[in-house]
Amino acid sequence: MVSASWLLAVGLGCQILVAAGQQQQPDRAQSQRLYPALQRPSGDVELIARGRALYGISCRACHGIDLRGGDLGGPNLLRSQLVLRDQAGELMGPVIRGGQVGSGGSAMPAQPLSDEDILAVTAYIHDVLGTASRQGGPPLGEAFELDILVGDPAVGRDYFIENCSSCHSPSGDLQGLAARISRPQELQNTWVRGGARTSERPPVTARVTMPSGETVEGVVERLSDFLLVLTDPAGRHRSFSRQGENPVIELDDPMAGHRQMLPRYTDTDIHNVTAYLATLK
Repeated sequence: MVSASWLLAVGLGCQILVAAGQQQQPDRAQSQRLYPALQRPSGDVELIARGRALYGISCRACHGIDLRGGDLGGPNLLRSQLVLRDQAGELMGPVIRGGQVGSGGSAMPAQPLSDEDILAVTAYIHDVLGTASRQGGPPLGEAFELDILVGDPAVGRDYFIENCSSCHSPSGDLQGLAARISRPQELQNTWVRGGARTSERPPVTARVTMPSGETVEGVVERLSDFLLVLTDPAGRHRSFSRQGENPVIELDDPMAGHRQMLPRYTDTDIHNVTAYLATLK
């Protein structure tokens, strides 16, 4: 049986669908912003090309094609403090030439490269660093929008009626949804997530019935198999130890339906429902 604490943790992590239209689209220019400290004048094109070839031969297996670590367990060079402090190979060069033993016992073997080859490799690494954006940032260039409206709207409507209509209505809370969220990918992410990323999270409330018959209601702040902490309408924090079925706790989680549906969705279900919701303009 799934514990109440797990249910609460997932429920509190979700967001309501009603406020989905308020989500602002991300600023692509900001998301692609490069790290100023890594910027430098463009290097020699031929030297960088030579370094790229040498890196592929001597470094790629350990450090990966994207410098983030490879199959042989080499460290992520994009986060290496030695690489980030290096200016023109003065720090990377000795390590490439002579090897290095890490604090955890890992070792980098010396590479049989000439000084000119080492200079080329470091120039290539700096060229890659110069284009580094935030973690997980999109590639530089124009945005590429995938066509995800590949489902059947009619089938999606039937699925919606069967599984979603008890809480949502195309003539009620979802009226004009596709007009408020015009980008299909954002629309799909919003309904699968259960709400916009920036929307206010709905509170989970609880009604506690003590063995004496006394009842206390409030917003859940913490819930585990052993303890419940809530804030009552007067703003007071109340704590209740849990022993078996005492006290009796009744949870009201507005996101319970979405949470229960998540493991049941198939890709086809998601595509069909998204295609249907895109018609609600």
